[in-house]
Amino acid sequence: MRCLSHLGQFLARVLLSLIFIVAGMSKILGFNETLQYMIAMGMTQFTPILLVTALLVELLGGVSLILGYKTRLVAGILFLFLIPTTFIFHPFWTVAEPESGVQLMMFFKNLAIMGGLLSLAFSGPGKMAIDGYHKSV
Repeated sequence: MRCLSHLGQFLARVLLSLIFIVAGMSKILGFNETLQYMIAMGMTQFTPILLVTALLVELLGGVSLILGYKTRLVAGILFLFLIPTTFIFHPFWTVAEPESGVQLMMFFKNLAIMGGLLSLAFSGPGKMAIDGYHKSV
C-alpha cells in the first residue's frame, strides 16, 4: 500500500507539472503572439522580460516538480506566480457572457492548481523524488 501512495504522489506532481510545461512551450512557440496578448491585457511595461521570466518559471518549475527537486520551494514559487497570472489573465468580472463564464472557469482552474501546489509545498514530494531520495539516504 505504501508503494501505491508513493506512486500517487509522483503522479500528482507529474499532472500538476504538465500545465506549466505545456504553457511554457506554447509561449516559446508563439512568442510574438503571446507578447501581443500580454500587451492587450495591459502589460505594457517590460513585456518581453516578463514573458521570458514567465516561460522560464513555467518550464523550470514544471520540470522541477516532475523530478521532485526543490519541490516545496518550487511549489511555493509557482503558487505565487499564479496569483497575478490568475487576476490579470482571467478577469471574469470585466467581461460579458459568454466569455465571463469561460474566464470564471479558468480562474477557478487556477485556484485548484494553486491548491495542489500548496499541498505539495506543505507535504513535500514523497519518496519518488530527488528530494525524497536525499532524505532516505
